[in-house]
Amino acid sequence: MLGATIEGDPSTMIDDLAGLDVAGPSALSFFANPKYEQLVYRTHAAAVLVSHAFSPKQSVPASLLRVEDPYLAFTQILEMVAAQMAETGTGVHASAVIETNAVVAEDAFVGAFAYVGPGAIIGPGARIYPHAYIGKGVVVGDNSHIFPHATIYHGCKIGKSCIVHAGTVVGADGFGFAPQADGSYRKIPQLGIVELADGVELGANSCIDRATTGKTYLKAGAKVDNLVQIAHNVEIGEHSVIAAQTGISGSTVLGKGVMVGGQAGFVGHISIADGTKVDAQSGVNKTIKEPGQAFRGSPIQPHRNQLKSELMFRKLVEMEERIRFLESVLQEKDLT
Repeated sequence: MLGATIEGDPSTMIDDLAGLDVAGPSALSFFANPKYEQLVYRTHAAAVLVSHAFSPKQSVPASLLRVEDPYLAFTQILEMVAAQMAETGTGVHASAVIETNAVVAEDAFVGAFAYVGPGAIIGPGARIYPHAYIGKGVVVGDNSHIFPHATIYHGCKIGKSCIVHAGTVVGADGFGFAPQADGSYRKIPQLGIVELADGVELGANSCIDRATTGKTYLKAGAKVDNLVQIAHNVEIGEHSVIAAQTGISGSTVLGKGVMVGGQAGFVGHISIADGTKVDAQSGVNKTIKEPGQAFRGSPIQPHRNQLKSELMFRKLVEMEERIRFLESVLQEKDLT
């Protein structure tokens, strides 16, 4: 399946997949990061996926399977195992509620106590797991999975082969309120939708708010971790990845291939260029126009500049002591 070259016993039986440090004598592991090389020589794994370029500096107890990209090869094996483990049932459970004019494809699955609202469309191969909520007029594309207790509000569109994990809310109202003269706030109706293009994945307990008008839009292949907040009218570019606890304010646009570390925050109404990398806990407070740059800190600076600033910050106490000493020396000289 992998097109691997075997160095070792080709009759070795594998019944487990594991990391190098915890693999047992019948497990397959992989080595892709050079900093873990010592583990290759100590692992108890039966076999290890390595690159064609790997040249052992010591004897390796495991058989080696040489491939072009060990990480990708291991991912392919995980995909194969996951496919074998996946639930494959079809049909609608007797306790599920399918409202008038909803359309559920024959080979789709709707689990126990799930709800599919009026006029909703559940495409071929889609899976709506128990206790999921599919609102009025929602479209769930072919082979998409909506996991338990996920909520898809009215009118939202889920593309093909999307995954919405448990507890995630797609299409709740955007945070829009108009201040009044008496100090109160008047709610601004949120009339738009959320649209997920094909291949988007949303982690558990994330919130993607519907647009005020138009749509909040996650483009093809975007990946969102758990506990992420994406506000109204945000646009996320193709194959961008956003780690846990990130918050993106309204009408911000992330380009293609953007990588965002955990707990990063974005102000509203800015644009982030293609290929931008934002480190964890960064505060993004301005538009980034040049593609492919890396940023860090709050507010953000170019990555190297921020590292220099952090190094300087750690020396502030020492610098203060030196300044005070120099001041005292100068004061003594003035007195004499």
